[in-house]
Amino acid sequence: MSFPAELLDAVTHHLEHFAAPGRDGHVFVGPQCGQLRRSNFRDDWVKARKGAGVTAELHFHDLRHTGNTLASTAGASTRELMTRMGHSSSRAALIYQHMTSDRDRAIADRLGAMIRDGGGAAADSARARLDQR
Repeated sequence: MSFPAELLDAVTHHLEHFAAPGRDGHVFVGPQCGQLRRSNFRDDWVKARKGAGVTAELHFHDLRHTGNTLASTAGASTRELMTRMGHSSSRAALIYQHMTSDRDRAIADRLGAMIRDGGGAAADSARARLDQR
């Protein structure tokens, strides 16, 4: 999966200092460099969260939710979100496609640009409906 080039330094640092070695090494490992297990992950998460100065309201899954919501806001389609998340149905991807006020404004601005620029058949149809009123 691709990620923004702006994160390359942070990802490289993590892989060099906190991941298991080698191409097949786990990206996230426990304190003794072992594979993370559900049974002990919570303790590691709480310690990391506190170390980063993040409040208890942030749950681990919130990181995934934020990343996928940002991908959606950046323009990822439902199919693209499904691929990034590893899901086979659209149901989960739709959860991340929130309407935000920023996105609402961007949609309105894009529609306005389409109308100003002639916008093709869609704009002509919209103008015809407005003229009929």
